[in-house]
Amino acid sequence: MMLPFITVESQDTATVINTLEVASVTLGNVKTVERPANSQAIGEARAHGDLSENAEYHAAKDRQGWIEGRIAEIEDKMARAQVIDVSKLSGSQVKFGATVSVVDEDTEEESRYQIVGEHEADVKSGRISVTSPLSRSMIGKEVGDVVEVNTPGGVKAYEILKIEWV
Repeated sequence: MMLPFITVESQDTATVINTLEVASVTLGNVKTVERPANSQAIGEARAHGDLSENAEYHAAKDRQGWIEGRIAEIEDKMARAQVIDVSKLSGSQVKFGATVSVVDEDTEEESRYQIVGEHEADVKSGRISVTSPLSRSMIGKEVGDVVEVNTPGGVKAYEILKIEWV
């Protein structure tokens, strides 16, 4: 079962964090594990004396700033999130959230990609960003359509074999 996506509207495009559940777990980890561990590191560094020349203290304070920034970032994204359950989407055209099976017309190699936001993209697991050249060329296309993508090695052509909403 695919968990819902979290999308956050940005200036030009929707971005995606893995899932609401993953964001929540990450936030919990940062708040309950990383933040307390860093507070302890600050306390230990303070015990070493003069703070003006204490590299451990300054590193721990820098880390504290990063942790607080990360907490604010995750909370902001979760607060502005619009949850989309991809399994409830449908249609015959490729769009955000679709899982698309394609075949490379030169090599006959078949691939399967899910179109996701920039933050969730991971080509090795078959998740490509909605802003990638391949995704952009597939948006609005249907099964049987051939799309051409400019790559560093030249133009590649892919035929769309299947569109799924899983």
